[in-house]
Amino acid sequence: MTKSSVTIIGGGLAGCEAAWQLLQRGHAVHLYEMKPQKFSPAHKMDQLAELVCSNSLKSNNLDNAPGLLKEEMRRLNSLIVAAADKTAVAAGTALAVDRLQFAQNVEFQLSRQPKFSQTRGEVTEIPGDAVTIIATGPLTSDILAQEISRMLGSSYLYFYDAIAPIVEADSINMEKVYWASRYDKGTPDYLNCPLSAAEYEIFRQELLAGEKVAPKPFEQVRHFEGCLPIEVLAFRGENTLAFGPMKPVGLVDPKTGLIPYAVVQLRRENSSGTLFNLVGFQTKLTWPAQQRIFRLLPGLENASFARYGSIHRNTYIHSPSLLHSSLQLKTNQNIFFAGQITGVEGYMESAAMGLLAGLNAASQIEGSKLSPPPAITAIGSLLNYITSAEQTDNFQPMNINFGLLGPLPGKKIKKRERNMLYVDRALQALQEWINSRH
Repeated sequence: MTKSSVTIIGGGLAGCEAAWQLLQRGHAVHLYEMKPQKFSPAHKMDQLAELVCSNSLKSNNLDNAPGLLKEEMRRLNSLIVAAADKTAVAAGTALAVDRLQFAQNVEFQLSRQPKFSQTRGEVTEIPGDAVTIIATGPLTSDILAQEISRMLGSSYLYFYDAIAPIVEADSINMEKVYWASRYDKGTPDYLNCPLSAAEYEIFRQELLAGEKVAPKPFEQVRHFEGCLPIEVLAFRGENTLAFGPMKPVGLVDPKTGLIPYAVVQLRRENSSGTLFNLVGFQTKLTWPAQQRIFRLLPGLENASFARYGSIHRNTYIHSPSLLHSSLQLKTNQNIFFAGQITGVEGYMESAAMGLLAGLNAASQIEGSKLSPPPAITAIGSLLNYITSAEQTDNFQPMNINFGLLGPLPGKKIKKRERNMLYVDRALQALQEWINSRH
């Protein structure tokens, strides 16, 4: 590995985006990608920037968070978004692409840059004395994962994650839920959705019948007893849930003065209280099934989901304790992390972290320091989420959603109008940040 150029390990969307940002600033880049010498269980194509699970990059509309993130990345000269726009196929309001053309376009744009070079082969060690961006994704090879684990300390690297759904606070029917902690211990920090015996049984039967995501060959997860999918607990017996994550003991409903038959507890996901986590509700239900079934819960009839639950293989690091807001490793300023391995979920979210890693690596080489984008932008809110000390205790991967951008001032606003206020505020803040760099 040469010290005269930035080393990027991983040729997925994040690695390619990081490379592009560096190249546009005149820096040499050498990218390492193990394909086609070695493939992960999910990858099939020789090209860089392979889309694995879907050709859809989510909504392109500006009235939602994924659309806002794409627009911000366009304004930051994103290679990935430009390639997607160029190779788009008809998909309604979603940005879907021809997978092969997309990958070919990304690789062509990089290969025509005079300071870009690449090596096809598996990397087994990480240089500590050269500027390096690690963007190896959720299916990092076993050998390299062991090297990363050794570098970080094994407790900071995760290979499977169990994620509970998150709902937007202003979509919760507050007339049907109540604040309480068990036995009134401490402050009443949880929102509680009370269920009668009949409501509980209907909910349990729907969990059992709901469509589940079939595991991929590389996702043969052995569930830990302490972190079982909610539907597995439902299968184990009529009252397993009521004595487990839905245990009502000590949670008196102030409206009735009684303890419900069962409760679902919601916990704040962020300090601003815009997002709430369904405690203990990790699941393998499909997203449509989750939306339908979890809306049966009192108070969640019209719930808007910022993130759905899942249990799947996902190699990621504990970014809040490991990374600066520059995505640099706190213990080694030459090492940057980018992409899904940092704890973001989704193609564009991964590319966005590659974009920031590239910008920050360029700044380090140039002897300057880049301030992070404002947390009220989509890209800045993702960065803030994965590097904030607020997430240290319960860090789980996250997609972009408006709940990350912080609350809007003023009274309650209709959803579409609220979303456009988020967008206008974000784009104005992003432009000011861009202007401040020149």
